[in-house]
Amino acid sequence: MKMILHKADTRGHADHGWLKSFHSFSFANYHNSERMNFGVLRVLNDDIVAAGRGFGTHPHSNMEIISIPIEGDLQHMDDMGNSTVIKQGEIQVMSAGTGVSHSEYNKNKDDLVKFLQIWVFPNKKDVTPRYDQVSIKSIETKNSLYQILSPNPDDDGVWIHQDAWFHLGNYESGKTDSYTIKKKGNGVYIFILEGEIEVINQLLNKRDGLGIWETDSFTLKANSEAKVLVIEVPMVF
Repeated sequence: MKMILHKADTRGHADHGWLKSFHSFSFANYHNSERMNFGVLRVLNDDIVAAGRGFGTHPHSNMEIISIPIEGDLQHMDDMGNSTVIKQGEIQVMSAGTGVSHSEYNKNKDDLVKFLQIWVFPNKKDVTPRYDQVSIKSIETKNSLYQILSPNPDDDGVWIHQDAWFHLGNYESGKTDSYTIKKKGNGVYIFILEGEIEVINQLLNKRDGLGIWETDSFTLKANSEAKVLVIEVPMVF
């Protein structure tokens, strides 16, 4: 087994006033040659957007873009004709493919919006752009991981053009859980949303990230009430 630890306070940080963003991997003005990606996981941004502000219309291509709201309401618009609001308890995916332009704004005038912005390199280039947004509240479980993304359109959650699986877990203190790698050769990036979790003798706290690969499974233990995002991705592309 191999692993890499990214403590929360080692992430890149940008403060634009209206936007406060923390980067687990190189992004925009934050460049770290040792943290360009984890396998096909290219971007994991932890964004806080001021009331009424947001990202103006901008383009993407050949990237799978996932947004997971943590707090507040995120207004999405794109040139595919979608105009939606994404809330906590939902997940959004956009396959940029041959090219798409979109904007993201904090819909509220008096509250922050907080969300995770995640980019994954696809296993197919130049696909027809696609948008999807689903609620994951009905599949949420306690003290066990539940799947919110996969390569399979028939699975729970959303799907992307990549052999990747995302799971969320909400744990009570003292609970343990295990995870088995879905596809041989994949690795897993574990990102702590709340609380303290122990994985392979590593204590992980809020916004810490741990990448592990060359293993078939791992066990985690919650040392407090905790919430975690588990991202399984291919390590080569």
